[in-house]
Order: sequence, then C-alpha cells, then structure tokens
Amino acid sequence: MTKKVQSLIKSPTPTGQSQQTTSKRIMLVEDNEDINSLFLTVLQDADRRLNVDAFTDPYVALENFRPAFYDLLLIDIVMPKMDGFELYRRIRRLDDKVKVCFLTASQMYCDEIRKEAFPELGVNCFIAKPIANEDLVRRVKEVLELQ
Repeated sequence: MTKKVQSLIKSPTPTGQSQQTTSKRIMLVEDNEDINSLFLTVLQDADRRLNVDAFTDPYVALENFRPAFYDLLLIDIVMPKMDGFELYRRIRRLDDKVKVCFLTASQMYCDEIRKEAFPELGVNCFIAKPIANEDLVRRVKEVLELQ
C-alpha cells in the first residue's frame, strides 16, 4: 500500500509575479485512498497554482513535512496510528505559521471540537465530508487567500 499517494509537481512561478499567480503548497493527509486521490485531483485540476503532496499515513506525512514549505495542511481528524489532532500538535512544534484545516465526516464532532479543543483555529479550519468539489476548492482558496 502506498503511503504517499502522489505529488504532481508543477514548475515554480517566476519571481516578480503577483501574489495571485504564486503557487501554493498543500499537504493533504487523508487515510482513505479514494478520498485522498479525489481531493488531490480536484484541487490540482481546479487551479494550477495549487500544488498538493498527498499522504495516506500521518507518520510518513510528518517525516516529509518541512517547516516554511507548506502554505496549508489538510488533515483528516480520524486516522489509524495517529489522529489528525496529534499530527497537528507535532507539526505545530516544527512550524507555528502554517495554516491548517481539519477534515471530518461528522459536523457534530466538528462543532464540538471547534468550540472546546481548538477554539483558536476559527470556523474556516474545519471542512465537513462529504463536500462538493467546487466547495472544497472554494474553501481552500479562501484559506489561502486566492481568488
């Protein structure tokens, strides 16, 4: 079983271009391979500025994480071996600036976590699954401040 699903590397943006054309790096950590592949494809097909590294294993994602490299982390909450919150805590020790959005299949669980465990993350940091492709792209672009 592949732990890192794939990364479609796109050529870097030449220096001097505006923020709107600058590519953004996203680390996607989702243990369900079908959802992982779908999110990867949807995001990269929707906007060539979105470069996604997709992982199905949180430990492999943590090993491949580099501070100040990623603009956004999309992390599933419920995963075997290490849950999304533990991955978040470990990554925060390495990089306290990277933006994080949690993926969850339970809106009730999402609301409870947002209020009690991570109130500092704000409303925009949870994405409920299932989600329409267009809504996923819109939410990611909002967080990354892309138009």
